Amino acid sequence: MKRYYILALALAFSVCSVQSAPPSQPSSESKLPPPISSFIAAKEKHAQMLAEKLKLKVHDDYWTFFRQARGGDWLAADRTYESLRKRIFQDEESKNDPRFDRTVWQTVVEVSMVLEAYTPTNNASKWSTAFGEGIVKSIPRGSIYFGGTVTGQGLPTAFSKSHADGDPFFTLTQSALADGHYLDYIRVTYGGKIQTPSKEDSQRCHQAYLADAQKRLEHDTKYPNEPRQLRPGEDVGMVDNKVQVSGQVAIIAIKSLLAKVIFDNNAEREFYVEESFPFDWMYPHLTPHGFIMKINRDPISSLSPEVVSKDHEFWTKQQAAMIGDWLKAETPVSEVCDFVEKVFLKKDLAGFRGDTAFVRSDFTTKMYSKLRCSIAGVYNWRIANSSSPEEQQRMIKEADYAFRQSFAFCPVSPEAVFRYVNLLVQLVRIDDALLIARTAARLKPKDPQLQNLITELERIRGLNPKVILPGQTP
Repeated sequence: MKRYYILALALAFSVCSVQSAPPSQPSSESKLPPPISSFIAAKEKHAQMLAEKLKLKVHDDYWTFFRQARGGDWLAADRTYESLRKRIFQDEESKNDPRFDRTVWQTVVEVSMVLEAYTPTNNASKWSTAFGEGIVKSIPRGSIYFGGTVTGQGLPTAFSKSHADGDPFFTLTQSALADGHYLDYIRVTYGGKIQTPSKEDSQRCHQAYLADAQKRLEHDTKYPNEPRQLRPGEDVGMVDNKVQVSGQVAIIAIKSLLAKVIFDNNAEREFYVEESFPFDWMYPHLTPHGFIMKINRDPISSLSPEVVSKDHEFWTKQQAAMIGDWLKAETPVSEVCDFVEKVFLKKDLAGFRGDTAFVRSDFTTKMYSKLRCSIAGVYNWRIANSSSPEEQQRMIKEADYAFRQSFAFCPVSPEAVFRYVNLLVQLVRIDDALLIARTAARLKPKDPQLQNLITELERIRGLNPKVILPGQTP
């Protein structure tokens, strides 16, 4: 394979999904869909089972929350949730009070995630149900599914026949794997039906990351003129001859190692993932699977035309129902930005052929944009890891199309904007990158990240860089 160089922007982005668990300012009581009511009742029984198994008498507010949730009283459930959360995580006395057990607490979190999707102000009921049901129908029985975002974990959990029994599949979350209380929760819940990380596994993953981080720090210190091995945002230092790490990047790396432990220790099961943050080890194993992705047991040398075509057709159909069928593989970036300005900035729905409820719901647009952006990331990874120029061009085409869809679904998504801009810069399409950034900035004019992005892109354009693309000879 020929050597290549890629120009990329070293810009951090925040994941565009609803990351806070409590319901967001619900306005009134409302009747929940029957499957959600059943789910809440099942989770209450799950909490009771855990408390009995762990021999705990948890605080009465746990049961108050479940009662309020079952009644669809979002305001009351939100208040109870917040009160519990503050006492569990902020009150020093409560931290050591067994009535505020953090293992049983996980059941409260899962219900809260689902309530958020059905809060009246989100106007997201139809699309939340479509996502939850779609995931459950697409995953074979007995599989293990990693949810990433709040919705990606919560909704498939709600629409499963029984989350506690792993029926039809076992749902875990990427996001909490570094939390020992969460590992206790899945260990007690699934009771040996699947292999979950032990405390020793968790400690080994922590130590493995520390050793790797120290090695990369030593490289960067010893060879300052070589490419840095520490990742952007990775805070690593030495204190009293011991490596010290902090920040989100380090936590993500440890979660990634623990996810790999689960994958390796359950070799007889199929795996699926809804991505929160990218885990590097997964990329060679990933193929699109409807809304989410399959983690294949063996690395995939290339994505076949059949796999890519199936994904393209699936999301073209989804897009038609969401925002209309106007966005094609050949649709220019300028037309996408015109649509965004008309529909999202000016709120002009004249001639709009999609679902008006979809584009009016920030919750829903963020949810689906995130899903499509994650699959675009798989194509983007394959651009740099293609086995032939022909495959590379196919991956460029599909990544471009998927990122455009993600941006059209949610143009205020930092992830959709920054990841797409990075691709466009790699392709030396600086004017298109600027168009995306400036359009996003019109929707969020006070966002400093977007302003910095525009400044950087203008600087790059002014330099008129001669970028060597993948597959070209320098």
